[in-house]
Amino acid sequence: MTDENKAANWTLERDSNDIAWLCIDVADAGANVLSQAVMRELGEHLSGLETRPPAGLVIWSGKKSGFVFGADIKEFTRLATEPMVFEMTRLGQHIMARIEALPCPSVALLNGLALGGGLELALACDYRVAADNGRVSIGLPEVKLGINPGFGGTVRTVRIVGVSAAMNLMLSGRFLRADKAMKIGLVDRLVPDDEMRSTAENLIRKKPQKHQPPLKEKLMNLPLVRSLVAGAIRKQVASRANPKHYPSPFAMIALWEKYGASDEQYEAEAKLISRQMVSDTGQNLIRVFMLQDRMKSLGGKLKSNVKRLHVIGAGTMGGGIAAWSALRGIDVTLQDREEKYVEPALKKARKLFEKKTRTADDFEAAVGRLKMDVDGKGVEDADLVIEAIYENIEAKKALYADLVPRMKPDALLATNTSSLMLETLSDDLPDPNRLFGLHFFNPVEKMPLVEVISKPGTSEETVNQGIAFARRIDRLPLPCRSAAGFVVNRVLIPYMTEASLIAEEGVAGPLIDKAALAFGMPMGPVHLSDVVGLDVALSVSQILGKAFDTPIPAVLEQLVAEKKLGMKTGEGFYKWVDGKPVKPKTAGEKAPDDITDRLFMPLLNAAVALWSEGVIEDLDLLDAGVIFGTGFAPFRGGPMHYARNRGIDDIIATMNQLAEKHGDRFKPHEAWSRIESIE
Repeated sequence: MTDENKAANWTLERDSNDIAWLCIDVADAGANVLSQAVMRELGEHLSGLETRPPAGLVIWSGKKSGFVFGADIKEFTRLATEPMVFEMTRLGQHIMARIEALPCPSVALLNGLALGGGLELALACDYRVAADNGRVSIGLPEVKLGINPGFGGTVRTVRIVGVSAAMNLMLSGRFLRADKAMKIGLVDRLVPDDEMRSTAENLIRKKPQKHQPPLKEKLMNLPLVRSLVAGAIRKQVASRANPKHYPSPFAMIALWEKYGASDEQYEAEAKLISRQMVSDTGQNLIRVFMLQDRMKSLGGKLKSNVKRLHVIGAGTMGGGIAAWSALRGIDVTLQDREEKYVEPALKKARKLFEKKTRTADDFEAAVGRLKMDVDGKGVEDADLVIEAIYENIEAKKALYADLVPRMKPDALLATNTSSLMLETLSDDLPDPNRLFGLHFFNPVEKMPLVEVISKPGTSEETVNQGIAFARRIDRLPLPCRSAAGFVVNRVLIPYMTEASLIAEEGVAGPLIDKAALAFGMPMGPVHLSDVVGLDVALSVSQILGKAFDTPIPAVLEQLVAEKKLGMKTGEGFYKWVDGKPVKPKTAGEKAPDDITDRLFMPLLNAAVALWSEGVIEDLDLLDAGVIFGTGFAPFRGGPMHYARNRGIDDIIATMNQLAEKHGDRFKPHEAWSRIESIE
């Protein structure tokens, strides 16, 4: 090959068969992203290819991490106006159109992630070849940022795979494995890594017909049919998302309904993303993405030393931690008092492995990494021991006294306690600073957050290893200090407690839940209490109530005394049938006018309180923790972002009004005076 042109982010070479090999390897970056500078540089290469067309063009990645991760999200935060976004988007569209218009066959080689703008780049090519290496993941996740694909994706995806598959991809934001992508036509060939280049050469030489959607899918694009199909899709999406909170998927449906993936849709697509990106929802969801990225980077280049994990307690949390860790490649031993307590956890783990693994070999490997260990022999070889037994101080202390003499001197000891302070749990240990917290959330396989909890005296190395372990198993670490309830439960329990107090006043549970859902929560607090377990909710309420002199709802105490613990016993606030709540009818009933503020002001007050106490010192990380730990309405950008956006003076005034009407629990914390509103 001859080096025709080498620049900062792209390298173009032509081989002896006059095939142009265009490599993207963005400078000083671990992954390829399409910034405006990268796209302009691509445009310069295209100018040469247009002037002297090759026999074929192959676009490939020089990064082992994948093809292209998408547009540069960090750049999004600097695009403050619609015209700025429109200019960036049209630049990308014109680049993709030029690739599509080349008079030679073009092939994209997908060796890993091809997301967002990266997939749109691949879609502009005639063919897509994916590596059969288990690392390829393909998707258009823009909807999760409150926007739509902007480099022609809303048009080309429909044209290539049809309306059904394209809409499913764009409206869900899901990622597809290579085999799934090939099944719907996004990928033309699936081959081993070492056959990708020869496959590209073969496609260029033979020029097979490009993928076309089935006739049925083409018919859906007809004007008379589109409105009927759009209506059906809109109804499906409305069952999962509120258009007031998340307008992006509904806007994409309307875009296709009007234009039907015609050429006119390109400019309309650019105008739509320009509006969405500068909207409050778009800005807040981009903020959440950046917060997630920041949490991922907390570990930096730290490497976890944990190769062997021992988990004690095979209940919902311990079993979940063990299963997820084994799935992510850790050798795990799981201990409980008898085999009969461990077996259900192993059975549940197998179901998780069946769902998450790609091949039979991967499944068997995951099963092999998780072993029952009733005798606790794994303690001696473990690099990390996680205690996940019931919330009882004396039981935990007795367990630690037995564990520590058997552990390796450098092994880590962590508790999954949801509310007990490390100072109390560790005061009998030979080295009280050895114990730290790794608090997971239920269900472990779905909830991405792990609180990494320290206390005065906990070494930086221990905290770093906790963070590194969380990242090793693909979880988001939230470093925080030991305090009653830590971060997530400290803000969540006042919200759930207020819901119970409102229920005591005779307000129907469904009305309370409806108010929370209207605010943007994924589940109402009454429903959530039943799911968590009313005994658990009561226990944490009692701990926080004692620590902060807050009320304990009598209705919780009564239901627990009657053994009505929620979903797990078949009855709590609601009756449960086949895992679903049977909620009473509320026709003609009306919730109090102040119900939304009554629910969320205690949550906000607790958030600012724990910040002022130094439990967590960063307001942005506080927002991230509450979003990823409780599901707090992402489109609002986090509780503190919501408060600052609403106005601190308004927050204080609202709390004072609620305090006059409902009691001192609503009095605003003095730290609100140190929080500034967003101007």
